[in-house]
Amino acid sequence: MDVNVAPTKANLMSAKSTLEVSKKGYELLDQKRNVLIREMMGLVDSAKEIQSKINSTFEEAYEALKMANITMGVAAVEAISHSVSTDDEVEILFKSVMGVEIPKIKYEKQEALPVYSFYQTNASMDVAFKKFHEIKYLVLQLAEVENSVYKLAIEIKKTQKRANALDNIQIPKYTEIVKFIQDSLDEKDREDFFRLKVVKKKRIKKKAAV
Repeated sequence: MDVNVAPTKANLMSAKSTLEVSKKGYELLDQKRNVLIREMMGLVDSAKEIQSKINSTFEEAYEALKMANITMGVAAVEAISHSVSTDDEVEILFKSVMGVEIPKIKYEKQEALPVYSFYQTNASMDVAFKKFHEIKYLVLQLAEVENSVYKLAIEIKKTQKRANALDNIQIPKYTEIVKFIQDSLDEKDREDFFRLKVVKKKRIKKKAAV
């Protein structure tokens, strides 16, 4: 590497300081990256578990819905679906994980209370209503987790890029600069010492000749 810097003590101190800061910065970024990766992997496992619950619950819900359509008639089931109210009681908050704002969906889980007459329905309709009610909250959980994973993955990528820049560029650069200046100063000290030694020897000879 071509080091274009004057080999002075001031530049040596400056280079050493920059090198030390770069090493500490890399250590902090590496720690941050590891924490974010652990957090993300835990969320990935949660996402898989929630998705599995959604899939199995959907199967049960659609099976019950199919039976309700057969036993009650599609028109009757559709009419009941229009009477189901939408739930807007959802609030999105945020929490910080190593400086990364990830979402936290706040909601109050309501009990699955049918809004239809039991006289006009049967057990299949009850099962379908309950299962789809469960799915609603599972989907909210999955949305929260998947969005968090996405945000963490982006931050991990950024942190990795900054850490690589320090580890592969900044730290080697200033390590080389410190070595160059230190070697240059050491060489200068040796030359000065040798020069002084020669001068001293000449003086001794001159005194002896007198």
